[in-house]
Amino acid sequence: MKGRTEMEVGADGVALITIINPPVNSLSLDVLQSLKENYEQALLRDDVKAIVVTGANGKFSGGFDISAFGGLHGGKVEQPKPGFISVEVITDTFEAARKPSVAAIDGLALGGGLEVAMACHARISTSNAQLGLPELQLGVIPGFGGTQRLPRLVGLMKSLEMMLTSKPVKGEEAHALGLVDAVVSPDELVKTARRWALDILARRKPWVSSLYKTDKLEPLGEAREILKFARAQARKRAPNLKHPLVCIDVIEEGIVSSPRAGLWKEAEAFQGLLHSDTCKSLVHIFFAYRGTTKVPGITDRGLVPRRVNKVAILGGGLMGSGIATALILSNYPVILKEVNEKFLEAGIGRVKANLQSRVKKGKMTQEKFGKTFSLLRGVLDYESFKDVDMVIEAVIENVSLKQQIFADLERYCPPHCILASNTSTIDLNLIGERTKSQDRIIGAHFFSPAHVMPLLEIVRTTHTSPQAIVDLLDVGKKIKKTPIVVGNCTGFAVNRMFFPYTQAAMLLVEHGTDLYQIDRAVTKFGMPMGPFRLADLVGFGVGIATAMQFIENFPERTYKSMIIPLMQEDKRAGETSRKGFYLYDDKRKASPDPELKDYIEKARSISGVSIDPKFVKLSEKDIIEMVFFPVVNEACRVFAEGIAVKAADLDIASVMGMGFPPYRGGIMFWADSYGSKYIYSRLDEWSRMYGEFFNPCAFLAERAAKGSPLSAPVEQAKSRL
Repeated sequence: MKGRTEMEVGADGVALITIINPPVNSLSLDVLQSLKENYEQALLRDDVKAIVVTGANGKFSGGFDISAFGGLHGGKVEQPKPGFISVEVITDTFEAARKPSVAAIDGLALGGGLEVAMACHARISTSNAQLGLPELQLGVIPGFGGTQRLPRLVGLMKSLEMMLTSKPVKGEEAHALGLVDAVVSPDELVKTARRWALDILARRKPWVSSLYKTDKLEPLGEAREILKFARAQARKRAPNLKHPLVCIDVIEEGIVSSPRAGLWKEAEAFQGLLHSDTCKSLVHIFFAYRGTTKVPGITDRGLVPRRVNKVAILGGGLMGSGIATALILSNYPVILKEVNEKFLEAGIGRVKANLQSRVKKGKMTQEKFGKTFSLLRGVLDYESFKDVDMVIEAVIENVSLKQQIFADLERYCPPHCILASNTSTIDLNLIGERTKSQDRIIGAHFFSPAHVMPLLEIVRTTHTSPQAIVDLLDVGKKIKKTPIVVGNCTGFAVNRMFFPYTQAAMLLVEHGTDLYQIDRAVTKFGMPMGPFRLADLVGFGVGIATAMQFIENFPERTYKSMIIPLMQEDKRAGETSRKGFYLYDDKRKASPDPELKDYIEKARSISGVSIDPKFVKLSEKDIIEMVFFPVVNEACRVFAEGIAVKAADLDIASVMGMGFPPYRGGIMFWADSYGSKYIYSRLDEWSRMYGEFFNPCAFLAERAAKGSPLSAPVEQAKSRL
């Protein structure tokens, strides 16, 4: 069914045009065409005095249809000429009409949806309507006049904030800002809008063309200062991104030259950005994110998630308490079990502190805090486990302890209860070895801190039932996590893909590259921090334990550096001990440590590596490739083995689990921008010079030989899922 608009003319002489394109009434090219035709009809008809535009099913419009971007990127869809929609249709047909129009806004008015509404002569909304211009999240700028009209309706400061942060405002705030003219209840919405349109016609209400409104704009001198400040902020916040600066330039054009000149500049800029790598990457991430919950063979069987009424968590450490926090924040009653009073008290204390920090930040009221905290109950035995629907084990990484726990759980929990483990490295088949309940054993791998980090790896073994997966996907969604379903192996998807990241950095350092230069290059590339700053944050204890798992399981392709063990012998543990690769002051501010070279020299002599002049003066480009191509290589193995269902899931895993920059599209998408041939040849050359750590895997070699993209689907039935 194509999107469309419908028009009905009432006895009052008002034409009601409704946008119909479920689920969010997005503005596809056919909707825009239909809107234009109905508008022209309404303007020609003598029985129409005024126009009201609204959206079907309580949503105005979620904006331009993002799925059309793919067609526009690939040149499959013919693109309207620049300025056709924003100038000819929205400005010269809608706004310049001889009949007044009012937008009746409920639900969403985002992006192009809000831009159409701003071209109407008044806007009426409900209190829970959301109005915003989030286009920058997709690497473009508002393209239907938003850069010109929003500043004239709400002032320059607020419009810059709304566009640059992509944050929408609710109805009441929109009213206070002057973005909407009145707020009414949903059942009064269309009625009020019709009356308002007739009042404009009778001159009882002002007839306003937003494009030429000037009372909200700051004086020119002040406006230039504000724009200058906004530019400095944008450069600081996202030094690698051009489109926020383009957005500011386009806004400035409208203020300095004329709004019409601004519209033309906006149209031209939008066109250019649409074909940028940033836009292609962000649109890819947008769809990859929506695709994570579609798992072939699991979510297409028509299974309905069972209701999870009560969850038990074993272990109140950092992870257990974080998971408990995430669950009670979404209204799940939680039982937290610990081995003794002291540990239990500490675990409950952590959850309380997590909630209190939300209260402090103004994200939670005192009353809500009380209600949420009351959902948590601490216990020391399995007595209250007889009616739980799901258990998540989050104790220390010790195989025999976990095996004992799962044998106990099988005895104390009801037969339908899902038995999940938050292990980050141990094989789930091993954990459930002593039970008969392998069909309900599943991995629920959260990332630390669990109540903040958005990713949830759902790990299935060959025995896990599809029902358990569907149930956990549902819980994941309800606690606002992005779940990806992966197969069972050492390190699953995220930790396994990224184990070569730190190891490659160590190899570079032992060969003579300055470690602080590596961290600087990686941060400049767009990661939240470099591999050494990250190792300090995680702590050397965890770092070594995880590395051991990979060294045991993938001995032929791990680089064994002694830098961290040598530092640990000297009571350095990372950030917690205030000494790691960096020195830390009271405020946790990191500074380089001149003593580090002693450990590096010692590690070098153990590895039998000598300083190579090539590594001393590595370019930023070479640092990035030598650190990230081994990650790509491991991601290819994860994909080829069927641990991940689709390459896009690995893109989401890298962005949400490791902080890979979303504007580069995720690890596999980014790799495809270089091409499999180039990555293969670089790794192949390095493996001959510096050892098998860099050895390209068979999948990469095969794709390079064919010249095919790394993210193209794997044709194989032996998926480990």
